[in-house]
Amino acid sequence: MSNGRMSTINVDISCFELDLALNKKKMGTSTFYMSLPTPFLKPQKPSNQIFITSNNKFNSALQRYALHKPKSCSIKKTSVPILVNNSCKLDLFKVRAVAENAGESEAVKPKEVIQTLQLGAMFGIWYLLNICYNIYNKQVLKVFPFPATVTASQFGCGTLLILFMWGFRLHPIPKISKSQFKAIFTLAAIHTLGNVLTNISLGRVAVSFTHTIKAMEPFFTVLLSALFLAERPSPWIVSSLVPIVGGVALASMTEASFNWIGFGSAMASNLTNQSRNVFSKKFMDKEEEALDNINLFSMITIISFILLVPVAILMEGIKLTPSYLQYTAASHGLHVRELCVRLLLAGFCLHSYQQVSYMILQMVSPVTHAVGNCVKRVVVIVSSVIFFQTPVSPINSLGTALALAGVFLYSRVKRLQRKPKVV
Repeated sequence: MSNGRMSTINVDISCFELDLALNKKKMGTSTFYMSLPTPFLKPQKPSNQIFITSNNKFNSALQRYALHKPKSCSIKKTSVPILVNNSCKLDLFKVRAVAENAGESEAVKPKEVIQTLQLGAMFGIWYLLNICYNIYNKQVLKVFPFPATVTASQFGCGTLLILFMWGFRLHPIPKISKSQFKAIFTLAAIHTLGNVLTNISLGRVAVSFTHTIKAMEPFFTVLLSALFLAERPSPWIVSSLVPIVGGVALASMTEASFNWIGFGSAMASNLTNQSRNVFSKKFMDKEEEALDNINLFSMITIISFILLVPVAILMEGIKLTPSYLQYTAASHGLHVRELCVRLLLAGFCLHSYQQVSYMILQMVSPVTHAVGNCVKRVVVIVSSVIFFQTPVSPINSLGTALALAGVFLYSRVKRLQRKPKVV
C-alpha cells in the first residue's frame, strides 16, 4: 500500500468493542492474527484473517481477555477505520469485554458444590445404614432364628415409616389403578420371597459370605434379561461375568461357615431379586403406568407386609409374644428389651437404606448407582468381618476380591455401552 492511503475495513467482532485513536508519536509495534468468526485464542493464522499491526498495550489487553473470557457476551458490529501506513502511528487500542451472564456462572458453582456434597452425604448414609442393618439383623437372627417372622417385622417397620411419610405430606400419595395394582402385586410377591431367602442365608452363614454370594447378581441380571427382555449381552459383558462366577466359587470352597442351606438361599435370593428388577423395568417402561421409584417401593413394602404376616404365622407360628421373646432372650443372656430394640433398629435401617438408595437412583444414572452398590458391598463385607471377627483365609479373601472386582468391571462395561456414539 502507498504511504498515507487510508482504507476502511468492516469487521464483525464478537464479545468486545474496539476504540481506535491515532497518535503522532512513533511507537514500537507487534503483530498478531485475528480470525473473524471466533474470539481471540492463539497467535496463529487461520482462514479469513486480517493482519493488524498494534502496540504492546493491545497484546496485554488481549491476553487478559483470553485468560478471563466471559461465559457469554453481547455481539456488536463495528466499522473500524484503520490507517495502514509505513510509520504505523497508533495511539491507543482499547479492548472492552461485555459479559452478560458472568454473575450466573459464579452462582452455578456453589450450587454444583452443594449438590456434590449432598450426594456424597447420601452415599455415606446409605452405607452406614446398610452396615447397621446387617449387624443388627445378624444379632437378632442368632438369638431369634425365625427369618419369616423377622422379615415380616421389618416390613411392618417400613409400613409405619411410609404411612408417616404420606401422612405428613413428605411425599405425594400415589393413585393406583387396577392394572397398576396387579403389576405391583407381582413385584411385591417376588420382593417378599427374596428378602425371606436373604434372611435365611444370613441366619445360617456369615454376613461376609452372604454378600459375597450376592455379588452374583449381575450374572442373574444378564441371564434373566436375555430370557425375558430379549437383550443379548455383548462379549465384554460376558467376559466381566467370568471373574464374578470364579470368585464366588473360590470363596465358597474356602468358607469356614459354609452350609448348603445358607448358600442355596443366597443364590435363590439373587434370582428372585433380579427377577423383581427385570419385571420392574418392564412395568416402569409403560408410560401410562409410570410410578416414581419411592412410591413404587413404598407400595411393594406395604403389600409385602400384608402378604408375609399370615405366611410367617403358618410357617413359624406366633413368635412375637412377650413370653416367648423373654424366654429366647434369656436363653442367650440378653434382656428382652435389648432384643426388641435390635429388632426394631434392623427394620428401621432396612427400610431407610432402601429408601435412600431409591433417592440416590433419582439423582444419578443406573450405572453410577450400580458402582456405588458395588462399593457398598465391599464396605459391608469388611465391616462385618471386623465386627463379628469372622475368620477369613487368604484364598477366601482372594475369591471375594475377585468377585467384587468382576462386579466393578461389569459396571464399567455397562457404563461404556451406554455412552452415545459420536457421529
